[in-house]
Amino acid sequence: MNKVVKNADEAIHDINDNAVLMLGGFGLCGIPENCIDALVRRGCNGLTCISNNAGVDDFGIGLMLKTHQVKKMISSYVGENAEFERQLLSGELEVELIPQGTLATRCMAAGYGMPAIYTPAGVGTEVAIGKESRTFHNKEYLLEYAFDADFALVKAWKGDTQGNLIYRETARNFNPMMAMAGKITIAEVEILVQPGELDPDQIHTPGIYVHRIFQGKDYQKRIEQRTVRKRV
Repeated sequence: MNKVVKNADEAIHDINDNAVLMLGGFGLCGIPENCIDALVRRGCNGLTCISNNAGVDDFGIGLMLKTHQVKKMISSYVGENAEFERQLLSGELEVELIPQGTLATRCMAAGYGMPAIYTPAGVGTEVAIGKESRTFHNKEYLLEYAFDADFALVKAWKGDTQGNLIYRETARNFNPMMAMAGKITIAEVEILVQPGELDPDQIHTPGIYVHRIFQGKDYQKRIEQRTVRKRV
């Protein structure tokens, strides 16, 4: 039951070229920083990345875009990365934009073992082009397939050696559903404890979903955009 590996490099040792990855996080909050750094060091190419967003130019998935390791980006928001924009407009990067709720539900469907879902999001827009639809109760829905990811890389606040995870505040975003969905789930945590030290009622991801876990280090926890209200 001990799923602990030494560090990020050991955790991602078998992620090779052309892998399909899920990466947790929302903006720069709750992203698997150590795993992304290790992927840059490993240098695997042709990656398909499923993530809410593409990071920024010098942090998060933006680091892998900078080294041209990403072949395809599947996201719901991509507005903070100039290098992403350049690669998209030049045809270097394949991009699939998905409504955020659909992105979340396709992750959830994969975790539940469901092959597909029906959703009203995107009906009558470019999102619907080429997709099957059905009508339920006089309302049209699109058929969307569950994701099929080789690895899910998630970041939690605290975990134990059996892989049970607790996320903290906003970092509990796409991480729980992605942790359920990967064929192999790798979790990095700020605090690693022994079994029994976590309150069972507080666990967000049961260890059954996690295959490898390690205690991360040097977390920057950067803020994508800081907005400060003017004092009256």
